Amino acid sequence: MRINFLTIIIMLTGFLCTAQQDAQFSQYMYNTININPAYAGSRGALSVFGLYRTQWVGLDGAPETSSFSVNSPINNSNLGVGVSLINDKIGPTNENTLSADLSYTIQTSADFKLSFGIKGTANLFNLDISKLNPADQGDPQFQDLNSKFSPNVGAGVYWHSNKAYLGLSVPNFIETNRYNDNDVAIYKDKINYYLIAGYVFDLDKYQYVKFKPALLAKMVEGAPLQVDVSANFMFNDKFVIGAAYRWSASLSALVGFQISDGLYLGYAYDRETTHLNNYNSGSHEIFLRYEFFKNNGKITTPRFF
Repeated sequence: MRINFLTIIIMLTGFLCTAQQDAQFSQYMYNTININPAYAGSRGALSVFGLYRTQWVGLDGAPETSSFSVNSPINNSNLGVGVSLINDKIGPTNENTLSADLSYTIQTSADFKLSFGIKGTANLFNLDISKLNPADQGDPQFQDLNSKFSPNVGAGVYWHSNKAYLGLSVPNFIETNRYNDNDVAIYKDKINYYLIAGYVFDLDKYQYVKFKPALLAKMVEGAPLQVDVSANFMFNDKFVIGAAYRWSASLSALVGFQISDGLYLGYAYDRETTHLNNYNSGSHEIFLRYEFFKNNGKITTPRFF
């Protein structure tokens, strides 16, 4: 079912202005580098990640997100680096975010490491008013924004072992006014605070079946606390199946397959649990991750994170 984009604007104005503003992902447990720079290099491999997400299929102007990232430890040092690019399209807006990450890791115990990370970001924001069809094209408040540039910085900490992780991060410390008219911010990026956590349980002595619950919580001023919880089962280190729930928003089905030691494929399907469910046929998200390992091709950490 398709409806006019102006109808979406009316329906979702409150959501876009006060709710989450960073691109959201159902498979957040595999895409940590986008929100926490301390994750860079934590898997002990050169990791290349690509994701595509189409949200609320059937709505004109619904969100569409592409993400690409590379991160790696630096030789045998305690440093890790990463680069990521996110393209986020919502209706008349097209936003590109390029980030560079640097992490430093210390051993805190026999099993756990603590990583500190910083993130530098360059953002290009575009607004195409022709897609809004304003009644008065000459009104100065309805002008195109072409490649409006804004820099930002962020930081995070990431405590992890081979079976558990806990992270806190703020990807962007600077609040950015995307579109000002008469000193009023019509679209404003606010500071987002993230908490992530997860643990891998071995359900049998042969480690054939593994279970990992995970949590992502996000807080932003002017919006309710957003909580994502997920539960995934892995069989024989090859096949993954699970489910995720975004509090008061959506329910997701997750599947994944380890095609080879380095290549992993994941897919998620979401259905809204709000009235918006009546106007779309769900959301789809697919990603590929390829990793280059140095330790004789052996994976050194669970593939869950």
